[in-house]
Amino acid sequence: MNLAVEAGQVYGLLGHNGAGKTTLVNQIVGLLKPDSGSIWIFGRDIVADPGHARRACSIQPQAQVPIDGLTPRQAIETLGRLRGGEAGSVRARAARLIEALGLDEWSDTDGARLSGGVKRLVSFCMAAVVPGRLVILDEPTNDVDPVRRRLLWAQVRALADEGAAVLLVTHNVIEAERSVDRLAILDQGRVLTEGTSADLKSGIADDLRLELVLEPGTDTPAPPEFASSSVAAGSRLVATVPARMGGAAAMWAQDLRRAGRIEEYSLAPATLEDAYVALVGAAHKNESLMRDTDVRAA
Repeated sequence: MNLAVEAGQVYGLLGHNGAGKTTLVNQIVGLLKPDSGSIWIFGRDIVADPGHARRACSIQPQAQVPIDGLTPRQAIETLGRLRGGEAGSVRARAARLIEALGLDEWSDTDGARLSGGVKRLVSFCMAAVVPGRLVILDEPTNDVDPVRRRLLWAQVRALADEGAAVLLVTHNVIEAERSVDRLAILDQGRVLTEGTSADLKSGIADDLRLELVLEPGTDTPAPPEFASSSVAAGSRLVATVPARMGGAAAMWAQDLRRAGRIEEYSLAPATLEDAYVALVGAAHKNESLMRDTDVRAA
């Protein structure tokens, strides 16, 4: 399967922990050589020329960038200069990013004293201050508080709107659905499918998502017989049911609530998360779905 990340686009690479997302990123930037397939960045084969990848890309790695001994402002401006930015432009761009992400109160604090979430935001700024033509963001929102997550997504979108091709690596299905133009689902190092969120949900377009919150201390109820799939985790049960059975699903859930077995329930259109679970589950049953992958940024 071929993947193409276009300029002006946020392209999501979605998969659970251990699916191979970071390994693929390391291949794209030339740190690892793929066993098969090819990777091209703006017309250049980076398997043959890994140095081109490092010149063309800026990256926020999954691991925290060590900035002890530097303030966020110093770390961001230093990366901008290393990437060839002019001093005045880098200084102004760094100031805009710091303000946009609400980092002003920590901008001149030693990196050793920063929380994990603030360090994550600084790491994003270091990738974005002089962005490459391809910007790779590996789990950019890890440890970031909900308010600044929203600010961060706005800046991710701005990178694409300003002309960069943005590859967003995440295991957060909900965020991926809200934030990307196209996405691919990765499992066991192979791409299962790719397309828009609507494309990936097309197979469950006639399904509903039934979610139950169980009363503490109660056993998980067996899903209704008309549910096509279900997953129980902790105090929640999520089932996929045909839309034509929506009324029956609501009555079934109401009976459980009246019996004191659940606190609440919701019934809504199936989500990208439901499509993801269905696709990954099918792939584990049918290894023939997995193919070699070509990756291109254009």
